[in-house]
Order: sequence, then C-alpha cells, then structure tokens
Amino acid sequence: MQKPWESTSGLSPRILAFSMTNYYAVLAVRENASTQEIKRAFRDKAKRLHPDIAGKKAEAEMRKLLAAYEVLSNRDRRYEYDQVYSRFIKKVDFDYRSWLRERADDPASRAKLVFFELLHLEEDAAIAVWDRSGALSFPMERYLDREDWMDCMYLLAEELDKRGRCYEAFELLISLIREERQRPYFKHFMDDIEGFLKELVRLRLRARVGDEMWIDCMETLLELGFSPRDEARWLRSMAETLLKMGNETAAQSIIREALHRDPGLPNAGRLREKLRI
Repeated sequence: MQKPWESTSGLSPRILAFSMTNYYAVLAVRENASTQEIKRAFRDKAKRLHPDIAGKKAEAEMRKLLAAYEVLSNRDRRYEYDQVYSRFIKKVDFDYRSWLRERADDPASRAKLVFFELLHLEEDAAIAVWDRSGALSFPMERYLDREDWMDCMYLLAEELDKRGRCYEAFELLISLIREERQRPYFKHFMDDIEGFLKELVRLRLRARVGDEMWIDCMETLLELGFSPRDEARWLRSMAETLLKMGNETAAQSIIREALHRDPGLPNAGRLREKLRI
C-alpha cells in the first residue's frame, strides 16, 4: 500500500490544499523529543486542560492534545507522521482525514478513518464509515495495530450503545474481553469495561433482542468466565426465557445450575414454583 510520503502522485492537489495539525507544536515539544518527554508534556498539559480547571472552553484544545499524544506516543504511528511531516507538511498543508477519505476502496484506510474520527469526536462520521464497511463483519483487527484496535472497539461500543445499537455494542465488548484475557492491554481499566458490559446487559440489551438471540448472548457471557454470582443471574434469565419459550425441561436444568452457583440467588423463588423444583 502506497504511503502518502512515497510519491506526490498519490496525493491529489485537493488533499495538498488542506491542513494538518503540527502535533509537536500542540504538545510543545521538540521534533526529536523522546517518548518520555512526550508523555510528560502530555500529562502537564492535560492537567491544565482538565474540565475541572479550565472548564468546557478547553474541550477543543483537549481533543487536539489527545490526538497529538495518540500519534506521537506510538512508535509506528509517529514514524508515519514524521515521514509525512518532513516531506509535505513543512512545505504544504496536508489533511490526513481527507487523504483517508479519498482511499475509500482501501479497507485499511477505512479502518484508520473510523479510529481517527472517533479520536476527534466525530462519532457519527466514524459510525457511518463503519456501517458502510460492513459493521460487525468488518475485520478492523486486520488493519489496525492491536492496541489501536482495542481502543477503537471500546470507543465504538460506547457510541453504538448511546444510539440504541446495544447488540452491536455487546458484540464489540465481548471481542475486547476475549482478547484482553489472552494478552492484557487494558489491565486495571478492564473493571470499567466489564462494568459497562454488565450494565448494558442488565439495563438495555434485553429490550433490543429476541428470545433466541438473548439466549445466545447469555451463553456467550457464560463462556467468558465471570464470577459465580454474575453467572447465576445470567442463568436465571436464561431459565426465565426458556420457560417463556415453552422449554420447561431446559429451564429446570438451567435454574438448578444457577442455584448451584449461587444458592441465595435473588428472585428465584417464583421461578422455582413455576418449574416445580
């Protein structure tokens, strides 16, 4: 895949007419700054731009700061940025977003554009690109670095959930948790991600999916290995749904399993009466 710095023939005059932010200036660091210097600069500026200190007026500056840090703190992305910066940005203006948009036939560019739009708080634009690319069937993990992919999926799940697209958010979070348990990246932040998933399941997902899909979602959760208390509640919900579907035998087996995990399972009495156990 041709990079924008490899040949000016890959860049249209329209792209070259746009502007690209000088991330080094945003962070107020030298172009040869070390990773530690970049991290320190980010922390110092982020503290000053925190909403509790600077108020909402600083939101735009914070977005620029986050974008600069996301690029310059990542070795590969910084290298890519530096190549473009040294060859073109110092001479002409260059808009990375527009360059990605013009490469609509390239799935890697579409994946990067989804992440770019999310980082720059253009959530509707990000979701529109994701939808056009196939939504859940779009294998973004093929085109983004692992860490970028995981960050992107979390941000995307948040935005989908806000728009009532709970099942898609559920699937993205499940993928994240599976990946995290193979090789940690989020680490302590995983408590928040798992909490987000549990809240989504408890409060919003059920109303958005049919009975069979709900059963599938509960089975997926049980495969991940959560606490016995959580699993007991999901099993209880499965039993309730199976009973509603007329499968009393399966419901009996499931509620027994739920009580095995949590003998004090709340709201199980009435279901046990209905199932005569």
